Amino acid sequence: MKMAKILAAVLGVSVAASPVLAASLNSKDRARVARAAPRDRDDVRYCLLKGKQGRDKGTVIGAAGGAGVGLLAGGSLGETLLGAGAGALAGRVIGKSEGTNSVCDRVLARNP
Repeated sequence: MKMAKILAAVLGVSVAASPVLAASLNSKDRARVARAAPRDRDDVRYCLLKGKQGRDKGTVIGAAGGAGVGLLAGGSLGETLLGAGAGALAGRVIGKSEGTNSVCDRVLARNP
């Protein structure tokens, strides 16, 4: 039961921190926005931010799901953490592609 409380606290902090982490672009993404065609700069920035938000959200959801499965299956602490890590990795990959739509895919493709 103590493990469940710890995981709930970590999940709460992660969910609260996700919007803050996704609010800015790194230097590589800022350079990509600067290289974009002037008419596409706002769209490129928007699409990069949406992709980052989707990736972060997928990571948190995947970690929570993996930990939940580990707890329900009666796994030890190590097995639960391993499940949370695997879930986070899978959620990050899935969330990255689900964070954008076909319009963003086209904008980002023509502005590499």
